[in-house]
Amino acid sequence: MTPQHKKNLRELCVLCGKKNNLPRLRYNRAMTSVPYIGRFAPSPTGPMHFGTLIAAVASYLRARAQGGQWLVRMEDVDVYRKVAGADTQILQSLEAFGFEWDGEVLYQTTRTEAYEAALQQLKQQQRVYPCTCSRKQLARQTGEWSPVYPGACRNKTDWSIEDYSIRIKTPDETIRFTDALFGEQQQNLAREVGDFVIKRRDGVFAYQLAVVVDDAWQGVTEVVRGTDLIDSTARQILLQRELGLATPAYFHFPVAVDAKGDKLSKSSGASMMDDSKPLVSLNAALQFLGQQAVEADRLDDFWRQAIAEWNSEAIPKRITVCVAS
Repeated sequence: MTPQHKKNLRELCVLCGKKNNLPRLRYNRAMTSVPYIGRFAPSPTGPMHFGTLIAAVASYLRARAQGGQWLVRMEDVDVYRKVAGADTQILQSLEAFGFEWDGEVLYQTTRTEAYEAALQQLKQQQRVYPCTCSRKQLARQTGEWSPVYPGACRNKTDWSIEDYSIRIKTPDETIRFTDALFGEQQQNLAREVGDFVIKRRDGVFAYQLAVVVDDAWQGVTEVVRGTDLIDSTARQILLQRELGLATPAYFHFPVAVDAKGDKLSKSSGASMMDDSKPLVSLNAALQFLGQQAVEADRLDDFWRQAIAEWNSEAIPKRITVCVAS
């Protein structure tokens, strides 16, 4: 990490002293200096389901197979979507399945000052602007709704107006990165996305900004997540560049879908995991990820063997995999 990166991290990252009042949470050994730092970052919008378990298994094995750290972060920045008690349920399920994380669980709701510091830096650099556009207004301007923002408010500089979101200006250039599973990827944000929101009209910081600030502060060296988020990567790389932060490596694995092709999620009614039968579910997750099932009667034996036999190259190079029975 360069001296400038260290300076930016010191300026951006404000550690809040809020304590987590969660029952029986087992924190692993003190964090040590290791070359690999990975993370699992669920949204507490409901209990764990099979899709969540796959993400946990993939990120955990990827980290532990390299002798690295595995952090847990609750991505609860969207306070309107989180469900009371869901964070506790998720952490208790992780314990029931034998996961051991390093350090304390980080909650995005304790990080507002850090996100605000990042936003102020972007304001000073004149990289952001207030946007008063609604979807209806954009549809009227373009004749139909488009996922690409047309830049209607790009020249606005009056921050005294009310009821606005904040967008970042996207350059007309191609951002490239190498995904560890899918290889070379590229996206021109100006043409394919447009200026995107980093703070919503309701005052909530957008996922794109929050995840960039937190990954940098936690020193994450590789982001392991589903292919449903691969389209977010170029946006996050742009923010990393604008904020002077290092870009981690990226590894995207297939997303589990049902027979209709819909992603397994709490909102789609995916069944929560049965914590009483962890080995059955863990082996199902291994097989989804192209790994051999592990014959073990105890969780510690399961994880020991799964880590030793982990093969990232065996993961199917597919955007989605159906798990319908």
